[in-house]
Amino acid sequence: MRDFIFTIPLLLLLLPESAQGQENTFKLKGQADAYSGFKFTDPLQWQTGARFIPSFSIEKQLKSNLKFDSEISFNSFLDYTFAGWKENGSGSGIKPYRLWIRLSSERFELRAGLQKINFGSATMLRPLMWFDRMDPRDPLQLTDGVYGLLGRYYFQNNANVWLWILWGNDKTKGWETVPSARKIPEFGGRTQFPVPKGEIALSYHHRTADLGAIINPVNIHGAATFPEDRLGIDGKWDIGVGLWGEYTLIHSSLDSAYFQQWSKLFTLGIDYTFNLGNGLYLATEFFRISNANKIAEPGVSRSFSLLTVNYPMGTNKIGGIVYYNLTDNSWYRFINLQRQSDNWTYYLFLFWNPDKIALYNTGDNNNLFSGKGIQLMAVFNF
Repeated sequence: MRDFIFTIPLLLLLLPESAQGQENTFKLKGQADAYSGFKFTDPLQWQTGARFIPSFSIEKQLKSNLKFDSEISFNSFLDYTFAGWKENGSGSGIKPYRLWIRLSSERFELRAGLQKINFGSATMLRPLMWFDRMDPRDPLQLTDGVYGLLGRYYFQNNANVWLWILWGNDKTKGWETVPSARKIPEFGGRTQFPVPKGEIALSYHHRTADLGAIINPVNIHGAATFPEDRLGIDGKWDIGVGLWGEYTLIHSSLDSAYFQQWSKLFTLGIDYTFNLGNGLYLATEFFRISNANKIAEPGVSRSFSLLTVNYPMGTNKIGGIVYYNLTDNSWYRFINLQRQSDNWTYYLFLFWNPDKIALYNTGDNNNLFSGKGIQLMAVFNF
């Protein structure tokens, strides 16, 4: 499927205009960023790096109000870490970032390839973070995509239906700790419908997890793969203040002393923009995750509360996020100063967090804001 996504846009470039029916529209855009910062550890730690994400898109209007478009983009990066002014680690690479084709109309779309699939009502602590890993502290909101086929239909009353099939994804995504079996398709769907002053949605996903990808199969008693089902419900309302909630129930059919069969994730949030100066935005969320062997058991749980503040000042903006871990009484503090100048955006980050972050399952990016430190970032969009 991955080779297929590469081939289709190239074939369209080679076809004559008469065979394609309508004139193609080509666009090249992208983003380049560089960062450098210090963590106040002993010894002092210096982190620096750069990233370049070019994006090439094709768009063509077809007959019968149909449109074809495609996007190809790559994420190339280079980073270094120095401890006591001696190199402590480095990384570099280039990988596909988005690689999809889409056929769409006013109310329908069908998209295939490497794409971002995300949904839900929560904005920061998201139980429905099933297929992406966006960290609210990241101003660029970068996340790896998933390979799959996604279809969506939008009704006249703003209700919509999603259906998807994923295949070939052997890395953990979202809140997962065990990756999926690469050669076994995952599938699911979502329906969203309006209610007075808001909307409610139901979501479902089924996959086969592969324990053998992280544990030596010799040490596994029984089957290495096991089915997992997720059920989610979310809603949001505008009742003078913004109000939202999300809930996910996950059942894993794995009989193991190392993994619990039931996981429950819940978020409740509220936000409001105060009429002070240029508009002071405040939002707060409460989040709880628990794991147990039986659905009715409380199990082992973690709870977090969050407060975020944003205030615009012309081309500048100041924001902050404070997390509190109600389980171990630890604090996470993050301040973001932003300045916009034409295609350039500059950031100054200040953070004061625990050395080991227990909040997000975001892989190596988790370490970027661990501990105490300061970071500068420059971003160029073209």
